[in-house]
Amino acid sequence: MSAPLDDPGGASAADEPPHPGDWTAPVAAGPLDAVVVLPGSKSLTNRFLVLAALANDRSRLRIPLRSRDTLLMAQALRALGTGIEDVRPDGAAGADDMDWIVTPAAVLRGGATIDVGLAGTVMRFLPPVAALADGPVHVDGDAGARVRPMGPVLSALRTLGAQIDDGGRGTLPLTVDGVGSVRGGAVTLDASASSQFISGLLLAGARYDEGVTVHHDGKPVPSEPHLAMTVETLRDAGVDVDDSEPNTWRVEPGEISSLDVLIEPDLSNAGPFLAAALAVGGRVRVPDWPQHTTQAGDALRDILDTMGADVSFDRTGLTVGGNGAIGGIDIDLHDASELTPVVAALAALAESPTWIRGVAHIRGHETDRLAALVAEINRLGGAATETEDGLRISPARLHGGRFRTYHDHRMATAGALLGLVVPGVTVENIGATTKTLPDFTGLWTAMMAT
Repeated sequence: MSAPLDDPGGASAADEPPHPGDWTAPVAAGPLDAVVVLPGSKSLTNRFLVLAALANDRSRLRIPLRSRDTLLMAQALRALGTGIEDVRPDGAAGADDMDWIVTPAAVLRGGATIDVGLAGTVMRFLPPVAALADGPVHVDGDAGARVRPMGPVLSALRTLGAQIDDGGRGTLPLTVDGVGSVRGGAVTLDASASSQFISGLLLAGARYDEGVTVHHDGKPVPSEPHLAMTVETLRDAGVDVDDSEPNTWRVEPGEISSLDVLIEPDLSNAGPFLAAALAVGGRVRVPDWPQHTTQAGDALRDILDTMGADVSFDRTGLTVGGNGAIGGIDIDLHDASELTPVVAALAALAESPTWIRGVAHIRGHETDRLAALVAEINRLGGAATETEDGLRISPARLHGGRFRTYHDHRMATAGALLGLVVPGVTVENIGATTKTLPDFTGLWTAMMAT
């Protein structure tokens, strides 16, 4: 169950005036020619933070992302006794270039209260860590977080020996009654709503007495690249992981080694910037695109190429060019569902229909993203309909109006992309983008100015 939509039907966007604080999306005056330097990956930053907090010595995370989600993770780990301090590397100029030195606590501290905000990685990764604390840990978050599903990971933790009081809801708020250790062992769960259920157990599993073996039983796990990312980060920390059997992951008990890692740019956050070149013409380049990555956002290369972009990838980065012509697409985004909003925004501007499939699970993300996208695209005059597992979007003439975001960062960037082409679009709560990209509006306007 996802955060409820506020009046998803309602008046047309043309009938609703901008609200105080809404952001007027800038319209492109012509083709783009920009280089956009993106901060680090949220998914990698939060995984490495958890592993560093459980490691056997101090770790260094180089150029980590500092956004709402990662700062909440750091704050939560500090509440459990982890030391996390800023260190300026040689040659760094600003606060955003600071590294994090992470010093693990000898014993994770109970008696803490953790705020997860609306961050899925914090709400699903922290309870398995908190189970190792020496006392109770209370976990809560934003109103929207209280309706995001948690049941499978909580049930799994109970099976593994943890004590958790959630009032039987399977959601926040909850209290993990840590006793300093977790037995661990084997557990079966249905992770078809979120791969984070599995990742959270694997990240902490090496510190459990018996390690952990997680078996998934249900529909295919969404966002498989995120599980590959979890396995790779564990191996980076010297953890013995066996993922050779389908739908089963085994983490052996043992030490987690300290880390010294450089965080990759967040490839999913590149989506609206690269899509802008296709939408209005010109080119946008993102430097330092990794040659090898487990990030789901790497799928942008093929997606944008299929929709008509000229995509060039070399050791210096990724460049996307276009001429303003967008072709519709029939695509399964099950493994890269976080890209659905940007693909849907492009589809609303396309010259032929688009089908997006395999993303039923994003009804349980920051908001019900399928319902939200249909509501907001159609309020701008679009022709989007919700299917059982995705969206169908047909060509339509769009008009300006208010694009609501439902506190969802990817809805906000989708609105900005539409506003690049459609005059008169205002975006509600553009500040939601700070969840994973601290200065989206600054990067967006700088892209238009070059």
